[in-house]
Amino acid sequence: MRLGVATLGSLAFLIASVPVAAADPSPGTTLTMSAPAAPEGGSTAVSLQLESADGTPLADEQVTLQRRTAGAWTDLDPVTTDADGTATESVTLTRVPDDNVVRATFAGDAEDAAATATLSVALQRRRGVVTLTAPGSVVDGRAVRLAVGWQTRSGEPVAGPVVLQRRYAGGPWRRVTRLTTGQQGTATYAVRPRTDTWWRAVAPQLPWVTGGTTPAHRIRNLPPGEPVRLPRAAPSPRNHVPPQPRAVGQGANPVITRIPDRIWSQMVGVSWHSGCPVGRSGLRLLRINYWDYSGYRRRGELVAAPSAIGQMAGALADLYRGDYPLRSLYRVDRFGYSARSHGGNDYASMAAGNSYAFDCRDVTGNPGTLSPHAYGRSIDLNTWENPYRSAQGIVPDSWWQGHSDPRVAWRSASHAVVRIMARHGLRWTYGLGDTQHFDAVVQGRVLPLPPACRHRICD
Repeated sequence: MRLGVATLGSLAFLIASVPVAAADPSPGTTLTMSAPAAPEGGSTAVSLQLESADGTPLADEQVTLQRRTAGAWTDLDPVTTDADGTATESVTLTRVPDDNVVRATFAGDAEDAAATATLSVALQRRRGVVTLTAPGSVVDGRAVRLAVGWQTRSGEPVAGPVVLQRRYAGGPWRRVTRLTTGQQGTATYAVRPRTDTWWRAVAPQLPWVTGGTTPAHRIRNLPPGEPVRLPRAAPSPRNHVPPQPRAVGQGANPVITRIPDRIWSQMVGVSWHSGCPVGRSGLRLLRINYWDYSGYRRRGELVAAPSAIGQMAGALADLYRGDYPLRSLYRVDRFGYSARSHGGNDYASMAAGNSYAFDCRDVTGNPGTLSPHAYGRSIDLNTWENPYRSAQGIVPDSWWQGHSDPRVAWRSASHAVVRIMARHGLRWTYGLGDTQHFDAVVQGRVLPLPPACRHRICD
């Protein structure tokens, strides 16, 4: 736990004597009042001065004192002026300024007219201490509670409004909510940060106590899963894509639908074009949660044929349950059109380590030969760590061809990922020749398979 504390110096206000015109219109008698500021709960001496028209002090005169409480005047003990025409009365102040108003009344006599004076006694603000207490970190998706405290320097609780503010890295402060500290001087608020955030509490000064702003309190967002730890020598992808949206729902939560209009418009002219072996009705969209390399739950999507997308959904769900991560799961049309591939840019997708399924394009490295991906029954996984031996060489990176990883890079059929894919009828067709590639199998056969790919590696 970490504690932020802020105080503002108190301000003392002294009220000078306030002359008030007598209630009686006859000129002459003057009644003035004054009192030094005092903190709430403390006493102050209310002094009054009564003088005749020529400035002579009026001695031995009775003056009635009243105090306003909850909007109504209540009587205090009357006072009698001394030889100097003065009198003093002790008054205990409250936190409510309107209740610290005192009125003095001289009834007048045959020689001196009546007079009235009213004084609002100023509060001397106590020094306030505002605190914000919260954990220093939270696992993504879980809630934490922020505790705001407000009290005087002497430990007396302060009830009042407090604004809770938040900012993200490099961003401005934004108001999140307005809290009210109760009679105990505390308030709490539950938050569920989805990234690193900074928080602070801002309390305004009240008539009887100062406010303050707490220092910024950082809450680090921690991944709920285990991050991938690759060898130091391992090269990083050449192409970088932004993280996909956070996961939705529990577990893998696969959802299969027809291709929505918005997505189809993004595919046409990129990953699909006239002359492809399957059309819109022969494709489906899968949205599914997965673990990324940082240990966070993300939601990705792929397009595949109806006859294969169920197998892919089942396999990816098992990868999720087994904590086998994916770098990303974007549709290939996100990477734009490739004139070299005559379809979605598989080269750019591989350079980002992206996983995807449908792409109506030529075989990578073999122009003119339609890829199995064009039928929507093939899927490539973690393409940066699992290279493809094309006709022009190993892509996207040769370093990984001779290396493996127990979670994200496979070099044999005994690897857990290959076995999971096989359980769902997705065959590691080309082995070390194309480590990223899996084909849907029906009754032991890969269907459909382009004729040119029956005796050579096609991706």
